[in-house]
Amino acid sequence: MIVADGAAPGPVTGRRPLYTPQERARRDATVWTLVQGVLAPVQFVVFLVSLGLVLTYLATGTGYGAATVSIVVKTGVLYAIMVTGAIWEKAVFGQYLLAPAFFWEDVVSFGVIALHTLYLWGLLSGALAPDTLIAVALAAYAAYVLNAAQFVLKLRRARLDSGVTA
Repeated sequence: MIVADGAAPGPVTGRRPLYTPQERARRDATVWTLVQGVLAPVQFVVFLVSLGLVLTYLATGTGYGAATVSIVVKTGVLYAIMVTGAIWEKAVFGQYLLAPAFFWEDVVSFGVIALHTLYLWGLLSGALAPDTLIAVALAAYAAYVLNAAQFVLKLRRARLDSGVTA
């Protein structure tokens, strides 16, 4: 059986593989795959440190400045991974965002970016009080965890499609 794009169903579930052979070759050939592979764990470590600082602030009422700096750094890393991820998607799938293979991950990423950007706007404009800013940051972090889980599951799917089980 061949599906509409000409790819045979995958060996694991009978569904279309995440990557066609041509997309897999482009994925493996582009430097942006390595960039994403480096930035994703860096972003996760930055997230964990920042979450710890935010939770410390919430628990103790101290450390707001450190929490704020960490959220801004986390947002910067998020912007970097979003821009480079769009370049990766263009290199692999021929479009900057919303490629069918990563459509829902991109949609959730837009929400994550929106929440982080709302935080920056509130901070820089002074329009949001500190506790509101922290609430926005926590909402952004919850959305980020959901989005990270989407990408981990997608990575697992790509490994299963290629026959790699580890």
